[in-house]
Amino acid sequence: MTSQVSSTTEQADESVLGEQRKPAGGKDVRRLDRVIIRFAGDSGDGMQLTGDRFTSETASFGNDLSTLPNFPAEIRAPAGTLPGVSSFQLHFADHDILTPGDAPNVLVAMNPAALKANVSDLPRGAEVIVNTDEFTKRAMQKVGYGTSPLEDGSLDGYSVHRVPLTTLTVEALKEFELSRKEAERSKNMFALGLLSWMYHRPTEGTEKFLTTKFAKKPAIAAANIAAFRAGWNFGETTEDFAVSYEVAPARSAFPAGTYRNISGNLALSYGLIAASRQADLPLYLGSYPITPASDILHELSKHKNFGVRTFQAEDEIAGIGAALGAAFGGSLAVTTTSGPGVALKSETVGLAVSLELPLLVIDIQRGGPSTGLPTKTEQADLLQAMYGRNGEAPVPVVAPRTPADCFDAAIEAARIALTYRTPVFLLSDGYLANGSEPWRIPETDELPDLRVRFAQGPNHTLDDGTEVFWPYKRDPGTLARPWAIPGTPGLEHRIGGIEKQDGTGNISYDPANHDFMVRTRQAKIDGIDVPDIEVDDPDGASTLVLGWGSTYGPITAAVRRLRTAGESIAQAHLRHLNPFPSNLGAVLKGYDRVVIPEMNLGQLATLIRAKYLVDAHSYNQVNGMPFKAEQLATALKEAIDG
Repeated sequence: MTSQVSSTTEQADESVLGEQRKPAGGKDVRRLDRVIIRFAGDSGDGMQLTGDRFTSETASFGNDLSTLPNFPAEIRAPAGTLPGVSSFQLHFADHDILTPGDAPNVLVAMNPAALKANVSDLPRGAEVIVNTDEFTKRAMQKVGYGTSPLEDGSLDGYSVHRVPLTTLTVEALKEFELSRKEAERSKNMFALGLLSWMYHRPTEGTEKFLTTKFAKKPAIAAANIAAFRAGWNFGETTEDFAVSYEVAPARSAFPAGTYRNISGNLALSYGLIAASRQADLPLYLGSYPITPASDILHELSKHKNFGVRTFQAEDEIAGIGAALGAAFGGSLAVTTTSGPGVALKSETVGLAVSLELPLLVIDIQRGGPSTGLPTKTEQADLLQAMYGRNGEAPVPVVAPRTPADCFDAAIEAARIALTYRTPVFLLSDGYLANGSEPWRIPETDELPDLRVRFAQGPNHTLDDGTEVFWPYKRDPGTLARPWAIPGTPGLEHRIGGIEKQDGTGNISYDPANHDFMVRTRQAKIDGIDVPDIEVDDPDGASTLVLGWGSTYGPITAAVRRLRTAGESIAQAHLRHLNPFPSNLGAVLKGYDRVVIPEMNLGQLATLIRAKYLVDAHSYNQVNGMPFKAEQLATALKEAIDG
């Protein structure tokens, strides 16, 4: 058996192999510090479920982890074809890690298409577990194999385990009254059981999950549990797997606390609920389903007990219109979407800018343009969030950096929206939304107080001494206008998209007033209080790598590699993209070279060059996948040497 370590590491001083022992059963147990596994098969083979269950057990065991689900946009892509391959990659370790890993050490390939689509990513010596039952002549020809890759020597550089997963699963379930087709569906549980044995993963959670998932079909639950146990027992008894592996819990990587595994969309959902509780406001979501944002709608709909109301609208425009109406009515209002939906919502975002009401616009970015790549990731909506509206309509923009950070980013977006009475864009992406990592559950006293004061009565005195309510009389510190709940006596006021008169909110076509209101709205956004950007520069480097959003993990992993190799490089990462931190200009001018990696063609770099006149260098990728750490390390090394 070969070493379970990829050809590149996030920590160059990692020890690959530790203690090796032989338990009473007679098989060797080898201790590793990290491993990357990829499950791959047809989109109907349950690879996402298999990966999710392995991840959940890994999280409960205490490893640090990072995941990368990758699946087709079609609900049921063509079986046995390359476009129909679905995969799930998990990187877990006994220390702090940042990415799902560049290359898998172990590939579980359920059919020829899965093997062909993924084998090029494997480093030499990697383990490949193939379901030999699916390697029929027809299935291989469908993906372009003229000869069997299991026989022609093309896999000689790998440690290949030929396992008839389908046959073994059907045999294990013969006591159940299932058709062969029904029994075959459990082969993913057999594979999960085998991998759980190989890496000493807990099993109780998966069995409980299956019992709950199929509670209304106990026979199906029992069959899946039987297949899972059969996979475990196969690993224990077969001679083909002579070694199993241990990856110890990452105790030193985590501060004390209670942890759970969490995806970006789930963290965002919990962050929104927490923000509404901290603000003592009902949470309202007006949304239209769209990949990869729909999970937020699904999750929030489960939490009516926390005062959450969800409205699945007939289209994107209706979704944000309802949310803006809820904001007018005094709710913490949210609308969720992806890039195509942002385009449709843009007019109503402009209306929210004019009305100066708090509204969270959550954009889970995906590949574009148009429908683009619905299930792949990209960071290409930054300029749309900044400028994608008619007129001067400035909007704050925040971006989380990791799946767990989506919780904090949601609370920060709510803070800005409520404090400054403005719509706020939160830019997540598909990589964060579907990926997962351990998250420390915060105590409630760690969360900010977001309570707001609604207008209660008159706030302005006319020259004749009459006390009146002016809906656009501003707080001198934040420039926020008062938030008046409809139906409050004496606080009646006009809303609409036509320009308002300063103070009174009456319709105004006066040129000087329009100029003043435009500049005031811009000044309000420019004056938002955001923390200074922090720079990680232990050695006084001359090159700075600046990132935003989900590039944080790959950038940080690449920086670690370079520093371990003796290179000097600084790193900074932006959460606030509008307004930028007040010290950003000074930070940028302190370096000879600034490199900005982005999953677009240079949108942040364009903003940085324009605002700070810094010759920032772009490093760009738009292939629907996140950066690899090795790839970034190479690019940054070239920048340092340049």
